[in-house]
Amino acid sequence: MRREFALCCGVTMLGRFAMCCGSSVRCGVSVRGSGALFRGLTLFSRACSGGCSVRRSLAMRGGARTCSVSMCCCPRRFALRGPAAIGQAAARRPMMDETRAEAARQALFCEQVLTKSGSNVLLETLREAKSVAAWEHFPQGDVFDPETGAQWYYHSHPPQEGQAEHGHFHCFVRPEGANGPIHHIVAVGVDPYGRLLRLFTVNQWVVGDNWLDAEPTIALLPRFDLHFARPSYLVNRWLSAVVDLYSEEIRMLIRERDRVLAEHQSANDTPARDDRALEVTSELGVDLRQMAAGLGV
Repeated sequence: MRREFALCCGVTMLGRFAMCCGSSVRCGVSVRGSGALFRGLTLFSRACSGGCSVRRSLAMRGGARTCSVSMCCCPRRFALRGPAAIGQAAARRPMMDETRAEAARQALFCEQVLTKSGSNVLLETLREAKSVAAWEHFPQGDVFDPETGAQWYYHSHPPQEGQAEHGHFHCFVRPEGANGPIHHIVAVGVDPYGRLLRLFTVNQWVVGDNWLDAEPTIALLPRFDLHFARPSYLVNRWLSAVVDLYSEEIRMLIRERDRVLAEHQSANDTPARDDRALEVTSELGVDLRQMAAGLGV
């Protein structure tokens, strides 16, 4: 019990160091017990280009080891390792799970309201269409929210035997407005009943967007948030919620896209982003209800 208490206190105090910025801190952390426990509470930092420095002194006092840490830090984050880092990550996890759970609730709510009305995500998307042809964009002129820069369109491919997917939503962000550059975020595939099937990324030639590498693209994800009535407010909220719910997975897909393109070698030396032989760069099958159940929704 005494060891656990000392360990807990040490983690708490070290966690505060990571939040301290622009000032000097001096603190002593006492850990009673084995050397292994003591080593697990090491604060990791070295001098950086901004002038950060850490000085540590160790002392033996009876059965306790004392670590005195003096820090002078610039506006940068310190990294914690060992149990302190694990504790920090664990503290963030409930918040992340609750955000995902709320997104799952929104997506399911939209589906439930549409079902009650005798409709679904796909029917609502195509309700203005007089006919549905492969490759044609729905709704006509795409959907664009000028407040957030989020944009999307739906289209289908020619049907193939055994294919479960009817079509997919291509999701973009225009961070500088309607006349600025456009960046593809992810594509969301659905079956003929509008049920979520997969998430995937595509090569640049597929959508002809303005290229952004993975990390700047990932930074745009929170911007994909539509509050817009056309073609359906419920479809816009459903699509926004899906992107929010699977934001972690979409980040991985975008990074995988860049990895695949970097390693791709075309048959005729065509640049990877122009190679028609490479269309889908990463994909992930998903199940909305299974994900929601896993989050306790």
